[in-house]
Amino acid sequence: MEDGSFDMLAAALRADMSDLNTFVEVLAGKVESALPGRVTVERRGGGLFSREKKVRRIEINLDNNRYALVADRGRMQTSRSNAVRGIVLKTEELPLDSWITLLSRDLAAEAERSESARIALERMLGM
Repeated sequence: MEDGSFDMLAAALRADMSDLNTFVEVLAGKVESALPGRVTVERRGGGLFSREKKVRRIEINLDNNRYALVADRGRMQTSRSNAVRGIVLKTEELPLDSWITLLSRDLAAEAERSESARIALERMLGM
């Protein structure tokens, strides 16, 4: 990926933020397809008679960082954990904008290390 790809990735992730529910659904779809096996998406039913399942939690594992987003009734909580050999050493709550920035940097770094990640992220960005 090019030097400006981090900025493009961050902008792409922020593009749907005007509606947080849509943002969570779109983000889940993008990262699930771009990084299969490294993303866990937890969904729950939308209500008593609803067949629609909404994203409740997204967890993205990149190197030693785990990014988590929890959406609950219009509220959103984002965090980043540092884990070594499966043991979480530190977890920090982050504002959504900072979470997107850090996630985008780690995704861009992953694309630099892995050809398959680069291709998947370019597809995600529509490049």
